[in-house]
Amino acid sequence: MRLPSLVVALVLGVAGLARAAPSPADQAAIAAFETHLTPASAKTPPDTKTLAERMAELKVPGVSVAFIEDGKVKWTRAYGVAAAGRSQAVTPDTLFQAASMSKALAAAAALRLVDQGKLDLDSDINTHLKAWKVPDSPYTAEKKVTLRELLSHTAGLTVSGFPGYEAGKPVPTTVQILDGAPPSNTPAVRSFEPPGAYAYSGGGYTVAQLAIVEAGGKPYPALLDELVLRPAGMRQSTFSQPLPAALIGKSASGHDRKGEVIPGARHTYPEYAAASLWTTPSDYGRFYIALQGAYAGRPHALLSPASAKAMMTPVDANYGLGLELGHWGGHPFIQHSGGNAGFQCNALALLDGPRQGVVVMTNSDVGGQLAMEITRAVAAAYGWGEQDPATRGSPRRAPMVPPAAR
Repeated sequence: MRLPSLVVALVLGVAGLARAAPSPADQAAIAAFETHLTPASAKTPPDTKTLAERMAELKVPGVSVAFIEDGKVKWTRAYGVAAAGRSQAVTPDTLFQAASMSKALAAAAALRLVDQGKLDLDSDINTHLKAWKVPDSPYTAEKKVTLRELLSHTAGLTVSGFPGYEAGKPVPTTVQILDGAPPSNTPAVRSFEPPGAYAYSGGGYTVAQLAIVEAGGKPYPALLDELVLRPAGMRQSTFSQPLPAALIGKSASGHDRKGEVIPGARHTYPEYAAASLWTTPSDYGRFYIALQGAYAGRPHALLSPASAKAMMTPVDANYGLGLELGHWGGHPFIQHSGGNAGFQCNALALLDGPRQGVVVMTNSDVGGQLAMEITRAVAAAYGWGEQDPATRGSPRRAPMVPPAAR
């Protein structure tokens, strides 16, 4: 990617990001999550807590929030510090690891390559792969793995997620990750069931990563900058791993459950498609704004309406291509959460009405709990209603190794 321009933008400030002051309704919503969060374990009647109290209870050092509405980033708020024991405050421009929220951008990149005729959603993925192929197995004898299945976690492949690599540790290539070869710290990605049923697999996304890179002809960070970040207006985001030294000062450090900075402050994720995006809540909100517009049939540089429809059509278990799908108060929504070492986050956006949405990012291993509490408080403040119970529940995760190999 064109790193120098990104560095200049972050250091000098990005033009055009000024926002109007929040309206009274926005101020009320902000006050709602700052003063009346309801923990999942709250008793009836609900025990509410302030945001400051919840951050202290959970030992979450920093939180950043962005709200989108009608195609714009409406407001942002940031709280706490970028690293425990230090004075650097979190700001709306502080970079966080988006973790598994990276998957939606990988799906968008793949769909752009499909539109260009360089990939196909429903053919055998091995016809697109060169450096590595999904090994033949009894599970793929009758039905081969496809790109659509990789992007919807229905490919029947192992390795649910990745721990990343501590700063300074050797980092494997994509093929080494897929084969579980040193210095990879996860097992080989292999079939454990026939394609077709949902089982959350970061390993499957790493197969998709290889297909995207080989079809696009560029390293993943540069290719995603071209295919997704720039078209979506994400000028404060990067897939570069490890994070370049010039951006360290603009980033948050990851923290464990005790609120202590993890060794090296941030892990490296060569599993780009599954986990590597560095971004801000407002920048990720711009990505969701692009998806909302494409879903509504508006021409957009990121995705065609047909590709948006493919991305937001459930394949199995309320999961589309890179996105969780559901309804909140009768409104269709897109969502994804994420958790890397020391970082947890969540993003949710409605696809109709005023097209609102909220992105919450934290620098803590337990920040996901707080992110959902903030999301629910914002949803209540704007009158979204109740989330459809059918869209809740724990996702089925792929095993790390095939049962037969254990």
